Amino acid sequence: MTIKPVVRIAERKLIVKDRTILTGVPDNLITTSGSTSGPVEGVFIGAAFDEENSRHVLPIGALRNVRFLACFRFKLWWMAQKMGDHGSEIPLETQFLLVETKEGSHIESDDGNEDNQIVYTVFLPLIEGTFRACLQGNANDELELCLESGDSDTKASSFSHSLFVHAGTDPFGTITEAIRAVKLHLKTFRQQHEKKLPGIVDYFGWCTWDAFYQEVTQEGVEAGLESLAKGGTPPKFVIIDDGWQSVGGDDHSSKDENEKKQQPLMRLTGIKENEKFQKKEDPKTGIKNIVDIAKTKHGLKYVYVWHAITGYWGGVRPGIKEMEEYESLMKYPMLSKGVVENEPTWKTDVMAVQGLGLVNPKNVYKFYNELHSYLASAGIDGVKVDVQCILETLGAGLGGRVELTRQYHQALDASVARNFPDNGCIACMSHNTDALYCSKQTAIVRASDDFYPRDPTSHTIHIAAVAYNSVFLGEIMQPDWDMFHSLHPAAEYHGSARAISGGPIYVSDAPGKHNFELLKKLVLPDGSILRARLPGRPTRDCLFSDPARDRVSLLKIWNMNKYTGVLGVYNCQGAAWNKTERKNTFHETTSDAITGQIRGRDVHLIAEAATDPNWTGDCAIYCHRTGELITLPYNAAMPVSLKVLEHEIFTVTPIKVLSPRFSFAPLGLVNMFNAGGAIEGLKYVVEGGAKFTEIDDGYGGDQRAENCSNELVGKVSMEVKGCGKFGAYASAKPRRCTVDSNEVEFEYDSNSGLVTFCLEKLPDEDKKVHFVDVAL
Repeated sequence: MTIKPVVRIAERKLIVKDRTILTGVPDNLITTSGSTSGPVEGVFIGAAFDEENSRHVLPIGALRNVRFLACFRFKLWWMAQKMGDHGSEIPLETQFLLVETKEGSHIESDDGNEDNQIVYTVFLPLIEGTFRACLQGNANDELELCLESGDSDTKASSFSHSLFVHAGTDPFGTITEAIRAVKLHLKTFRQQHEKKLPGIVDYFGWCTWDAFYQEVTQEGVEAGLESLAKGGTPPKFVIIDDGWQSVGGDDHSSKDENEKKQQPLMRLTGIKENEKFQKKEDPKTGIKNIVDIAKTKHGLKYVYVWHAITGYWGGVRPGIKEMEEYESLMKYPMLSKGVVENEPTWKTDVMAVQGLGLVNPKNVYKFYNELHSYLASAGIDGVKVDVQCILETLGAGLGGRVELTRQYHQALDASVARNFPDNGCIACMSHNTDALYCSKQTAIVRASDDFYPRDPTSHTIHIAAVAYNSVFLGEIMQPDWDMFHSLHPAAEYHGSARAISGGPIYVSDAPGKHNFELLKKLVLPDGSILRARLPGRPTRDCLFSDPARDRVSLLKIWNMNKYTGVLGVYNCQGAAWNKTERKNTFHETTSDAITGQIRGRDVHLIAEAATDPNWTGDCAIYCHRTGELITLPYNAAMPVSLKVLEHEIFTVTPIKVLSPRFSFAPLGLVNMFNAGGAIEGLKYVVEGGAKFTEIDDGYGGDQRAENCSNELVGKVSMEVKGCGKFGAYASAKPRRCTVDSNEVEFEYDSNSGLVTFCLEKLPDEDKKVHFVDVAL
């Protein structure tokens, strides 16, 4: 008997688990088994061309009648999602493609039989040598592989590992396996779980950008820190964004007419801070002054600053004496055809017209190290490195886009490792695979285009984009869903999403403009947060629906804590990126509210939160907005109806059965968006027998039990972070609840089984958690 590989090409078809994905596959494709890169049965695909060139486009087969999710670059800097079911709908600059076979069901079979399950196929266009690959569709529904070097003198004709294809029945596991196989093959990047996450991810922060933009000052920074702390949500990190550096424009006399019509593009003129960040009495103190104030006076743990990957937006200004050693030269961006077609305004962009001063790649480590060592000596803990995708446009004459990006990122990684021991680096405007597939160090990546407080079309688009982009980005770095305003019409919508993102949580409020009621659902009094453990991603049944455009779908986002799951539901309809107008636009929605369904198993890894290997699949589900608690059997669903810009957060906990009539499920700090993130430890102890009395719960015959004997059925011991209202599900009224060995009063709702009591204050510093016992 011959065992067929999971992914194979036969009879001009790409076949996955005996299901045809592509037809009309050309003869000049080169395939290599993925098993050479680890225990993954995928396949690498390349092609042989008749002549060498710096750009090749090859149809690799027709894609029809299968749903797909594409993550593509709608701008040079950023990806967004696109769904469809024909190859012609796959956008230019697609960097990640997930395809679903029509056959099968996404409902898990009880016996684990995969024959009737949906098969998910992931396509990953890669870096090969000095070329970078992406995918796109054509009018004939063909999937095309586009290969380009970004330098007319950097040419090739033969490729063997430009695309990796892998398949499986678990979409998230399949993607992880595929990224691992690519990592083992390329040996140029690491996966997210292999990188050190900087400490900022576990604390609340503030960024100066939307508060001050480039007008930020030391006084403004201190005012923002004071303002947030006064309301009981003290930030523990700050990002001093654009506006602190020494920059200047070019000599006006040399400008052409196009340049004179534009604002001058600023370029870096020195390593150190500008006058706004110098202490008047002692200018030599420099930026260290505000760092010391932030840490000693305001108790911050981390201070980050912003800089562009080329130093500043316009790079490093050539001809400046202080910067001569970096040998900066003027370069003018040359964009790939796909980017220009998706973003035609680039032709007149200030960078394209006025150019950038690019540090000689041979000197870029020296540049980063001298910049970062100066910052580190002032007490700075990390950097937000922006404008990263610009490098792909500057590779002409330097070996191409991949080579230039690799040199810069190797230097950046080395400098961050040397100067910021907490791995303090956030990647921004960095959604090209040139950068993603050569990053071994950076562990946080901004997940989407910016939060735009003044653009009403952007808010639903933002939530959808961060969730779908995280499906891909979250395998390589922890996605950062960006800052937001706590005092804003869409504040709860944004804030709740940040709470379940798994990434850092920070606002960009102007001093004095805060919604502390909202912030206290995100931040504990000590400035820490209840961070979920994984990147937040759409649920399995949302992967191929389009919650921004289809007028019928809600977006569900899942994440995990140690002992609970969390599920966010969002109505993101009504606005999307308009392919024709090349901007975000509103579109009509068909109904006032959309109704969807949630299940306990929407939290993809919820079984991992169960302490019982024989868990039945039943869950307790707590609704954050209404405070309602229900229990859902395995595969049972409950409806959720939301209008545009409405959301709901659900805590989902596996129910532990201690005896036939006694069961329990902790929920956590129920006034926080991610309630279950507070539970650090959980242990069940089952005791001897018990006698029961019945309590009518008002649901027509369904009875709850109460232990009326002197014997315990069991005890639940928990370690709980933070303070506030703690909630749990109990099928019977507890005998008592204790916090740090002190018995506390509790409330019990016999209708729902909700137990609540108060953790009055934060745990003592030497303990870090409360020790909570519930006796049943």
